[in-house]
Amino acid sequence: MPCTPTVTGRFAPSPSGPLHAGSLIAAIGSYLSARSQGGRWLLRLEDVDEGRVRPGAADIILRQLEALALDWDGPVQTQAARKDVYQEALAALQAQSMVYPCACTRQEIRGFGERYPGICRPGLPPGRQTRSWRLRVPDLLPPWEDRFHGPQQLPAPQGDPILLRADGYFAYILACVADDGEQGVSEVIRGGDLLTLTGTQRYLQSALGLPHPQYGHLPLLCNADGSKLSKSTDSPAWAGDPSQAWEETLRLLGWVTPPDLHAADAPVWRDWALTQMTEEKLLYRMTTTGL
Repeated sequence: MPCTPTVTGRFAPSPSGPLHAGSLIAAIGSYLSARSQGGRWLLRLEDVDEGRVRPGAADIILRQLEALALDWDGPVQTQAARKDVYQEALAALQAQSMVYPCACTRQEIRGFGERYPGICRPGLPPGRQTRSWRLRVPDLLPPWEDRFHGPQQLPAPQGDPILLRADGYFAYILACVADDGEQGVSEVIRGGDLLTLTGTQRYLQSALGLPHPQYGHLPLLCNADGSKLSKSTDSPAWAGDPSQAWEETLRLLGWVTPPDLHAADAPVWRDWALTQMTEEKLLYRMTTTGL
């Protein structure tokens, strides 16, 4: 009989601070999906933007995940030590003329609005020097299907994205794609704020000859004004007990939790949730709240 490939999921927080309540949705959702299919769950710290890394945040995140009984496979991968991998990926794109140098400053880019119009696509303006490298993307990206939200086909939200920044840091979009490909990630369950970025990441995967993981985007937690709950907006870090975190996160994902599990230890919540996932096979419950 043919061998069924092992599902490989991952959780990839940025060590810019402790996990907040919104992060728990991605952590628990991705864990349950991979483990319920008998798969692997990897942990990656996305510290490619070293300027945003806060001392001690990585250790705090690991302790938080341990308190939630979310066990990961293999060593924790970090991005800061993998610049040579990202440079190789960029060189491969340069060889295919799929990237181009950009001379635009941050102030100039702000003047273009939300979408970069490709000023430097035809070549650098006279007298200007390369500041960054951008990916050439088509006006309409190839269609794909989200696990929870169905068919998607959206233009790149920011136009041609930067892959190598003026400060020498590689952009998240390139590092994430290279890491997922090398680690054999087969599914990416993450927050809905990255839904519009996925088409560009899939396009980049094709350009680098990498497989496409299955993507599923979970609902976001929002502040009272409708903005995303995140570390970048000074949202409070998760500081509650693990049992409460499990119960509240599952409810936010549309689950009906049994009263007799209230205040149960984190491993009890984890094992109960995995049993429910095994019976249902897919994360049907996670579609009930939408984005």
